[in-house]
Amino acid sequence: MDLIKRLQKWYISECNGDWEHTYGVQIGTLDNPGWTVDIDLKDTAMENIPFSPVKYGVGAESIEDDDNWLSCEVDNKVFKGRGGPEKLDEILKIFLDWTESYC
Repeated sequence: MDLIKRLQKWYISECNGDWEHTYGVQIGTLDNPGWTVDIDLKDTAMENIPFSPVKYGVGAESIEDDDNWLSCEVDNKVFKGRGGPEKLDEILKIFLDWTESYC
């Protein structure tokens, strides 16, 4: 199953008449360039499941010169994925592999 279908399946599983009115999934872009993915975990099956951060290429003197970077973590019950311009699929895969391993 492709990543978008997997994300849609996860999203649908969380929609309960309340969650989707307050929380959700946001995908955006960065100006360095890159991607942002924020996925609310509050009131989901994943809100208290430990997540081991995944990071590489972060902390270099100039991330803007290197597109091969990625950072995924859970902070304040929000999955936060950030990465270079070709890392959106990897960010989504990290999130979905984690959620599907617990559901």
